[in-house]
Amino acid sequence: MTVLVRDFRPTDAPQWVRVRRAALPFMVTTPERVVFDLDTAHPDKRYRMLVAEEDGEIIGTAQAGLAHDSPEPGQAFCNPYVYPERTGRGAGTLLLRTAEEHLVMAGATTVYTWVLDTPGDLAFAGKHGYAPSRPAHFLHLDLAHGTLPPRQELPVGVELRTGADFADDPRPLFEADAETTADEPSDTPAQLSDYEEWLDETWRNPGLNHHLTSVVVADGAVAAFSAAETDGVDRYWSGMTGTRRAYRNRGLAKLAKNDSLHRARAAGYTDAYTGNDAENGPMLAINRWFGYEICATEVRHVRTFG
Repeated sequence: MTVLVRDFRPTDAPQWVRVRRAALPFMVTTPERVVFDLDTAHPDKRYRMLVAEEDGEIIGTAQAGLAHDSPEPGQAFCNPYVYPERTGRGAGTLLLRTAEEHLVMAGATTVYTWVLDTPGDLAFAGKHGYAPSRPAHFLHLDLAHGTLPPRQELPVGVELRTGADFADDPRPLFEADAETTADEPSDTPAQLSDYEEWLDETWRNPGLNHHLTSVVVADGAVAAFSAAETDGVDRYWSGMTGTRRAYRNRGLAKLAKNDSLHRARAAGYTDAYTGNDAENGPMLAINRWFGYEICATEVRHVRTFG
């Protein structure tokens, strides 16, 4: 049996999701979102999606592109995943090699990838020239059977809204997202500066649930938010929870996330997931307060070209 690698086609989306859910069950994705991400990718990202196929069956996937919103040129990413029961056939190596060739041709000098913290995955990364960098955790909360903290009393001058309340003018949410993203620990810090790009790739993303996204407004201004991504069935993912600098240390991020989780459970979602950089102590503390538990760890790896 021969494994071959080719570019993703929209009709591959269901099989893509099948592989991704098996290899990385902590992430929340849907076929609609996979196609959307490809269709709306910024041209400067040089985004490419690959699939590894064996006898007509997709057994591996990879995403690759330039970190075009990073202030440092030449940074790129590549994340290959193979269906757990189909490893050892060369699919991962072919996906990685094809993605690297594409990235180097596009001008990449440094490629980052996330690697699950297991002996086999770490060995694969090391074999292909990737060195470990920073760890991050996946966390899980049982919404169906767990106990959420009670809803909090709102401080004077503070109100809770949803993302849907900003449908006519989401710019205040963009500004809050840009400020908090800039402060997030990362090897490849991002700068959100293009409002139209943010509208296309984030606000209109079918995975973003506007009604379950909670926004804290203090004295009429957006102070904090907790973005909710869902699969439309039972899985919920905290896309980003953050507080603007002027409003920090007042418990507003916790207020936003608590509100979003309560409404997600009421809407029938049973499993909540999130991810945290291992050095992001404040968010890890907040998530422990909610009852999240670490369910897996990834290690960022990097390889330099040229």
